Amino acid sequence: MGRLEAPAAARRNIRSPKISVVIPPLNEADNLPHVLATLPSDTYELILVDGDSIDGTSTVARAHYPNVVIVGQSGRGKGDALRAGFAACSGDIIVMMDADGSTDGAEIQRFVAALLDGADYAKGSRFMDGGGSEDITFLRSAGNRLFCWLVNRLYKTSYTDLCYGYNAFWRNALPAIVSDCSGFEVETVLNVRAAKAGLRVVEVPSVEHPRIHGRSNLRPVRDGLRVLRTILREREHRPLSEPAVAIDIVGADVEVVGADGFGGA
Repeated sequence: MGRLEAPAAARRNIRSPKISVVIPPLNEADNLPHVLATLPSDTYELILVDGDSIDGTSTVARAHYPNVVIVGQSGRGKGDALRAGFAACSGDIIVMMDADGSTDGAEIQRFVAALLDGADYAKGSRFMDGGGSEDITFLRSAGNRLFCWLVNRLYKTSYTDLCYGYNAFWRNALPAIVSDCSGFEVETVLNVRAAKAGLRVVEVPSVEHPRIHGRSNLRPVRDGLRVLRTILREREHRPLSEPAVAIDIVGADVEVVGADGFGGA
């Protein structure tokens, strides 16, 4: 696990990568027009995973983005939906974002820039300079910071955010991080496996906006317990790979240093 198809140095020569955006909506028809309008005009493909929505989510997506690729999922949950979406991607870079209006497609360029500068995996952070959240509650914030501290201790990372659904990575990094979970703990799985695989990780500042319409399917206590179990399970059953990943953050500038002394980003 963790060996990529092509070294990061070779990928740096790709100056105009094809970008695949994966969105896993469930009954988000009212929000999708706002979300899709923020996507960059040069997006190579949009993969929408419709988990049996009953509000016409797929119909709305096609009306506002005719070239959208609609993918079904065999199971249930966000993790299962993202896994199906990732498998359908054909671009060089995969970007995952939410369908409720909380993530802004205009920020995609930040993630792509980090990957072009040498990162394997770019993860959004609401808690670094330039980031923020207009939506997170005290309970969710406290839980996220606790879990982030635990992951940093167990996996030798320096993450400032853990449970956030805005991330991007080179498609050939997917085998090292692919998730086998079904729920909202998927972000934790991806972030932990990126570290364990020795990938070059960069945190990118991101602002989380309030949900536009409807109510979230997230349940802080239930899903928080799933995140905790995930962190401990990954430690117990999947051995760490070397080198470990360190992330040095200076304002909004990020330097990634591996255990071998290599500096990226």
